[in-house]
Amino acid sequence: MSPDARTAAKEGAEVRRLRPRGSSQGGLRQYNERVVLQAIRLHGALPGAEIARVTHLTAQTVSLITKRLLDDGLLLKGTPQRGKVGQPSVPLALDPDGAFAVGVKIGRRSIDVLLVDFVGTVRQRWSRSYRYPEAGALLAFIDECLAELRSTLPEAWLPRVQGLGIAIPFSLGGWRTLLDMPPEVGEAWQAIDFAAEVQRLSDWPVTLMKDTAAACVAELVAGRGRSISSFLYVFLATFVGGGLVLDSHLRSGLHGNAGAIGSMPLGLPAAGQASPAQLLSEASLLQLEQRFAQAGLALEAAGDERALQAPWWPITSAWLASTGAAIALAINSAACLLDIENVIIDGSIPAALRDALRQATEQALDRYDWQGVTRPQLLPGTIGSDARALGGALLPLHANFAPDRALFLKAEGG
Repeated sequence: MSPDARTAAKEGAEVRRLRPRGSSQGGLRQYNERVVLQAIRLHGALPGAEIARVTHLTAQTVSLITKRLLDDGLLLKGTPQRGKVGQPSVPLALDPDGAFAVGVKIGRRSIDVLLVDFVGTVRQRWSRSYRYPEAGALLAFIDECLAELRSTLPEAWLPRVQGLGIAIPFSLGGWRTLLDMPPEVGEAWQAIDFAAEVQRLSDWPVTLMKDTAAACVAELVAGRGRSISSFLYVFLATFVGGGLVLDSHLRSGLHGNAGAIGSMPLGLPAAGQASPAQLLSEASLLQLEQRFAQAGLALEAAGDERALQAPWWPITSAWLASTGAAIALAINSAACLLDIENVIIDGSIPAALRDALRQATEQALDRYDWQGVTRPQLLPGTIGSDARALGGALLPLHANFAPDRALFLKAEGG
């Protein structure tokens, strides 16, 4: 792609973003456009009259807005619905080709790069596994992926890419011992501004978020968050982490660590003794891998269905019991402090193993005294291993097309 074409792509992307137009009237129009898009995203294809009912906008306002959005290529007309008195209604849906975003998940064992369309479908995927994350190698891989994206995506669609979101663990270089990472690799992470380095490679704005918080964004925007407004999110990968959603808002906290359940202690500190272990030391796929390795079994089974089969199952069963007990302690503490109604458990694990973990956690919660506090409902996540990269891609899409007050329109009866 030529420099002139890349400049044109950037300028075109700026035009397509639904941003305030420099006046209070323009800002209101932009906000109402986002409200209409969000209503269709949450409810599915809707005719104009139904959009007006859901959004509480007038029929005339909805007509003007949807015409602009159709002209901008953000909406599609469906098949007219006949059978009622008057003119047939025409349902309007999001155009999957109307906008795109790139999501990057930097993991402790692998990297995923996704191209996601306007309705959240993954269009392209690039992945690579490694023994430990080395910043320079990861930047080179991202550069390769973006170069391939520029060459394969139709040139007319390049201005529709809204941005690149990075989901990455905080303090990635701080896990040198657990990940058997060379000291110089960990030190490189301490010295690099990774988002700034990716921005040098990208034609589009780059944002960065903690990986488990990004996974929580995916569940909030594209999963159960469409029907429930508050939940604690638990995501199990190499280590356990989480996120906190209250009133349909992801709560990051003062230092971005709200919902960081991996750092919760598993006991009381005793005088003269070492600090109690943290949750992540017990609840982690790394711990399961180590148990398999000690038994002389393939540790890769921790990430597939073999974990639930012989000869891995007895080890997995013991791990599930201890991990479920540790997560239950965190859930009980969160319920006492936040009075949360729902807990969503997901992870970079097969659905069957996730469900077994949820069952083990339920059994551990049975052993708590719930007098004076309401026991939360445990729900399975809906996204799975793609949650972190998908959440990264949803960041620019949400920033450019969702209402400024975030996700406040809920499907009725959901």
